[in-house]
Formats: sequence, C-alpha cells, structure tokens
Amino acid sequence: MSLAAQDLSLAGRLSQVSAELRSGEVTAICGPNGAGKSSLLAVLAGLLVPQSGQVLLDGAPLSALSPRDRARAIGYLPQVPELAWDVTVETLVSLGRLPWKGAPAPETQAAIEHALAALDLENLRRRPVTRLSGGERARALMARVLATKPRWLLADEPLANLDLAHGAALVRHFRAAASEGTGVVLVLHDLATAMNHADRVLVLDRGELVASGPPAEALAESVIERVWQVQARWLGDVGTQALAIA
Repeated sequence: MSLAAQDLSLAGRLSQVSAELRSGEVTAICGPNGAGKSSLLAVLAGLLVPQSGQVLLDGAPLSALSPRDRARAIGYLPQVPELAWDVTVETLVSLGRLPWKGAPAPETQAAIEHALAALDLENLRRRPVTRLSGGERARALMARVLATKPRWLLADEPLANLDLAHGAALVRHFRAAASEGTGVVLVLHDLATAMNHADRVLVLDRGELVASGPPAEALAESVIERVWQVQARWLGDVGTQALAIA
C-alpha cells in the first residue's frame, strides 16, 4: 500500500512536492518553521486541496474517496486539535470509531480499550477532558486517532507537550504500528527522534522538497547546515544518536 504526493503545489506553502510513502514504514517530515510541513501533511490527509498535483492512495486519487472511506483509511492528528465538547476521555476516544459506525460492538470496544492502553489512559477514562493537563490531553487526542485503526496514521508534532516517558512510549507505539503494516507519517521538529526512529525522512525548505531518503542521508550534517543554517554534528551510535549544535 502506498500514499503518494504528485507535484503538489499550494500557494505560498508547497511547490511541486512529489514523494511516495510506503506502508509499514515510519516517515518523518522535517524542516524549519514555515517550511510547509503541516501543509503537506494536511494535503496528504485530504483536508487541504492543492492548487495543482494530486494525492494517490494505492494508485487511486484520494479525492475520489468518500469522506467516510477516507476517514477509515487515514487517521489525522493536527498540530492544534480543537475540542468541541467537554466529554470524558473514553467518550473522546470512542469518537475515533465514528467512521466504523455499525461495526460489531465487541470490535468497537476492543479498539477503544487498545487505544486507551496504548496511551496510558485507562485510569483517566472517566475524567472530563477539561480537567486534563496539556500532555494528558495530547495523549487522549492521539488515542482517538488510534481507535480508528487507520491504514495510514498522520500526526503533526505528536510528541509536543509529552513528558519523556510518554513521548518514548508513543514512539514505540508508532514503530509497532509500522511493523504491523500501518503507514506512519509524522511531522517532527526533533531531528534526533527522526534520525533514530524513522525509516525515511522528507526535508522541506520554503515549500520545496530538498532531501528525501534514509535518515542518515536526509539529515546529514551538510543538509542540516544548508537548510537550518546551523553547524551541527551527530554524536553516538546508530539508533541512539544525539545532535550537537556548534
């Protein structure tokens, strides 16, 4: 299964971006502020319509899918999610099952329980979302996406607001989801997380795709200096590298 961007352009945000993403992989989208990362993710999710180009899901135009089929295939977490109602955590997570309305009740409940457990929310299931900390709310919103059990999981800065333990646990969950065949696409500012945990990295700069490939290539020190305008050096062993800024 694949999710492909073909010559995507969006005024002032994207310029002829093409990339083919593969299921079973974690792809990180990186770049400086204003590079077009969130815009690209929203276009891939079908929530922004490009001025030119198209998104293909398994070779077919994403735009041809019904909203319900698209919601089943692609789970999307925006950078600043909005909460319309003050519901409990469990109710919020259950909203992720709406695209599967009519599914057997045991299947629905199992998906909800799995999402609650994955984000360490079982003890908070009955707490209103307005009484959550910022990190707890971020985990609850991510659990809502996971409950859908989409074929593609797209998340914009999912590790922001999370403490070290919950951030590491979520990264492990993304890796586990990819190993089970889910395509995972993450917008990340933390280049070390992308280097150590992504299978592939896309680097955007001023709306253009300037690097794409394995992390060691796409996030090479020369690329970081050219795109982020800083001198940096990777330290440590593969899989546990840290980035030192000069």
